[in-house]
Amino acid sequence: MDRELLLEIGCEELPASWLPGLTQQLGEVVLAQLRERRLPADSPAETFSTPRRLTARIARLAERQTDLDELITGPPVSAAFSPEGAPTPAATGFAARHGVEVSALERVETPKGAYLAVRKKQRSKAAVDVLPDVLAGALRGLSFPKLMHWDALLNDGRGELQFGRPIRWILFVYGGRVVPFTIARTSAAQSGSVQDVISGAMTYGHRFLTTSGRAGRAIKVRTFDDYKARLLENFVILQRSDRHDKIARELDAKAQRLHGRVSRVVRGESGLLQEVPDLVEYPSVVAGTFGPEFLELPEEVLTTTLIHHQHYFPVESEDGRLKNAFLAVINNELDNERTIARNAERVVTARLRDARFFWETDRKVTLESRLDRLGTLLFHKKLGTYAEKALRIERLARRVAQDGFGQPEQAAGLAATAARLAKADLTTDMVREFTELQGTIGGIYAREEGQPEEVWKTIYFHYLPVGVEADTAPSRAQLGRAAATWAAVSLADRLDTLVGLFAAGEKPTGSRDPFGLRRAAQATVKVLSDLGATAGVSRGLGVKELVAWAFEPYLAVLQPQADWQRLLFDFLVERQSHLLERRGYRYDEIRAVLPEHAEELRPAATLRRVEALSKARQQPAFEALAVLFKRVKNITRDFTAEDGPVSFASLKDALREPAEQALLAELERLSPKIELAVEQDQHLAGMNHLAQLHGAVDRFFVDVLVMADDRRLRTARLTLLKTLKDMVLKAAGDISEIAPEQA
Repeated sequence: MDRELLLEIGCEELPASWLPGLTQQLGEVVLAQLRERRLPADSPAETFSTPRRLTARIARLAERQTDLDELITGPPVSAAFSPEGAPTPAATGFAARHGVEVSALERVETPKGAYLAVRKKQRSKAAVDVLPDVLAGALRGLSFPKLMHWDALLNDGRGELQFGRPIRWILFVYGGRVVPFTIARTSAAQSGSVQDVISGAMTYGHRFLTTSGRAGRAIKVRTFDDYKARLLENFVILQRSDRHDKIARELDAKAQRLHGRVSRVVRGESGLLQEVPDLVEYPSVVAGTFGPEFLELPEEVLTTTLIHHQHYFPVESEDGRLKNAFLAVINNELDNERTIARNAERVVTARLRDARFFWETDRKVTLESRLDRLGTLLFHKKLGTYAEKALRIERLARRVAQDGFGQPEQAAGLAATAARLAKADLTTDMVREFTELQGTIGGIYAREEGQPEEVWKTIYFHYLPVGVEADTAPSRAQLGRAAATWAAVSLADRLDTLVGLFAAGEKPTGSRDPFGLRRAAQATVKVLSDLGATAGVSRGLGVKELVAWAFEPYLAVLQPQADWQRLLFDFLVERQSHLLERRGYRYDEIRAVLPEHAEELRPAATLRRVEALSKARQQPAFEALAVLFKRVKNITRDFTAEDGPVSFASLKDALREPAEQALLAELERLSPKIELAVEQDQHLAGMNHLAQLHGAVDRFFVDVLVMADDRRLRTARLTLLKTLKDMVLKAAGDISEIAPEQA
């Protein structure tokens, strides 16, 4: 008979950013532990979370384990016994390891011959006897961004239990009955208020709200339905989506009363509406106002103050302009809304006064005059200060714009100016207090100084992009005339960081990436991949020349680590693969178009090629050609033409069979068309031409023996296939990657 399992881990408040991942993890870890201990779950794990609890429920869980009947294979019989039939150390050791006599071992026949084996049988245990081990494994199995030592021990032979936050209670009920479980506290921690955490059938309501009695008191439950209902009675909304919907409804209602709407920045960019449901257990919304004089501050300053610092929602009018009002989500009922709003207004006003002071003070000094102060900010001990970085990216941005993009001298000069000033806002009071505004506020200050659009917009957006999707900001419309200068400066900044830090030996390892090099590489391949769409640049730049340009200033000042260039090129290829994967391309398509040598990566061309390959493979003839191309690759793997490139005419004289003559004729007919398509970046057209080769290639392999005895004939046939291979690789990439596995 199946019974319900209900688990709640009650702890001190967990960070909101942790909860989505932990909620998913909990279900996966519990199910994994149940499978490991042979307790079959007949229903999925449902998981829930609030800032103070992680909950898992399995509606139907078996009452007993499944019986264990396992056959463990040991050494081969030939090695287990001597010619006289006496057991060897291999046999006796295997038997001793499993606690049986040699005579108890079985002989089993396998495809590799006869082997010794031992059969292990174990009777099942009741679920209630196994579940404590399941919970212990689940607590150990949850991973957190940071772990805490909280003087806790588990009786599982592994000692201390670290957790994301101290655990305060455990609700652990199976079939309505408590499953015994204890988290012990060390003797040093034991006191009147610090005791062992013992499982029970108790949960706890909201810290501050109650309908009667003491807030946060223990609540006895037996089933999940009872648990969910009793929590709601005690002001805890268990389902995250319910909290989200309640917040969204109340935000809209309050905004309408203020004759406005929730700011588009919240709706489209900040993610605040996705965060606040994980900050509260029983959300309510209050409205507050601030002095209209603060509306003179830039919108970016106001929204940063409200959203990032206070987790409040700005309100805007129907025409999109900010109002001097905000909405705050609180973890309480609105029994005294005006008092709560007044306290929030007090905090917001103080923050905005600081922002106004910084705004007025910072603008008394130009960005250009701040450049000397960048010399006091260290970028990296081996790479110098931000003043030195500003000079490097100024030169590199000019070169990228002029030599890379083909921009005129005036545009290249604007890119150089923007690059020189891009980091100046790091010395402002505004950025010291509101670090989220770096770059953004620099662009605004440049605009206030009267810098041209190409300069101030480049500074404003130069820390973008932060994602790899095609519609990731900034868009061409947002950039306006600054599109090409922005691309040059964005690339120069990232490339200087990547090249310098890789040469200095600071490459990322595993999850460790203190300098944000993955983000920098990701932004680099994103900008290069979308140069045409975002910046209006038709030239497809390769990473090899860009890395060489970026390394020039380091030649005289840095002793580079060995092999740093190979590591960097491999890293960029990995980020390009990630970009293509995020855009929905299949893994075999991505492998097909990535260059054989990482330094040959050209992101824009790679993107166009994978787009074409994704469409071309839908033709049956093209996928069939991919299968045949795998044979072509294998046959020509070790072949190199002795006399270099061979003409079609010379091959025609050497080949004899109609099938090989037909393939040669098709190659000669289609080669100019494929070459032209590649030159014009018409990759799909080139692949469509390639698909026409399928019939001739198929007939060739049916009728022709490539490895003929005649050396001259064999060389000619291999040369023909090598010519075909080079043509396919140039036009479509390694299409053998998309061939079915059985091919």
